[in-house]
Amino acid sequence: MNPAEPAAPETPTDTTPTDTVTRPRRRGLRTVGLIAVAAVLGLVGGTAVGYRIQADREPTPLPALNQAGLAYPAKPLPKGEGPEPLSAKEDLQSKAQGDLRKLLLPRPKGARADGKDGWQPLDAYADGFTLPDRALEDELVSGVRRIATRAWLVGEYKRIQINLVQYRPDSRLGAFEHTTEQQRIAASEGKSASLGHEVKGSTNGRYYIYPVRREAGYLDAYEARAFIQRGDIAITILMYDTHKIAESEIRSLAERQLGRL
Repeated sequence: MNPAEPAAPETPTDTTPTDTVTRPRRRGLRTVGLIAVAAVLGLVGGTAVGYRIQADREPTPLPALNQAGLAYPAKPLPKGEGPEPLSAKEDLQSKAQGDLRKLLLPRPKGARADGKDGWQPLDAYADGFTLPDRALEDELVSGVRRIATRAWLVGEYKRIQINLVQYRPDSRLGAFEHTTEQQRIAASEGKSASLGHEVKGSTNGRYYIYPVRREAGYLDAYEARAFIQRGDIAITILMYDTHKIAESEIRSLAERQLGRL
């Protein structure tokens, strides 16, 4: 061999070309892409056709907002053909516009009157609160109209007081605000065993029973309260005794007083 000549390449023992190795084909991707494109085109085309059909149609008129059946008659109904006025029993508001004192529960047999019975001045009513000046201002702002009160004694120590506080019709929900505020105070004082119990027949009335208060040199003190709203009237029932107050007693008082309204 001539040393100047290049050496001949060695013949590979493996005759299979390395750059022609077969790889698995990723089937389906192109087919899925074509289907997706076709679906989009079909959706766009269908929407366009739908708009075109709707545009060619005559507009459908909407029904009238007013209903002839609800219109008032052009002339008053003949005498005797109009609706009958509500009776005093059916017209609940008529009760509240009458003598409010007549809606107070009567004193039970054998009970003795204790304090004011009937109309109560606003300043005297406010004096029953911890902060009389603040209470007076709040009631005036809330549009208080009049207050009817009845209190009585049973035996030597049991005392019950009921207040019906009525607010003006154009006031800002005075009865509702008064009732909810008194309930909030009753629940936050920490003396009530619970957040109160619902008064049957009311929308937001609740009554509270407090644990006994004991202090050296004094008789045990028990207390129960009820706060109920009925229209523009806020009902407050306060009960004090030196013996335990039964839940049924304050509940019955609350339900019966609400029933009179």
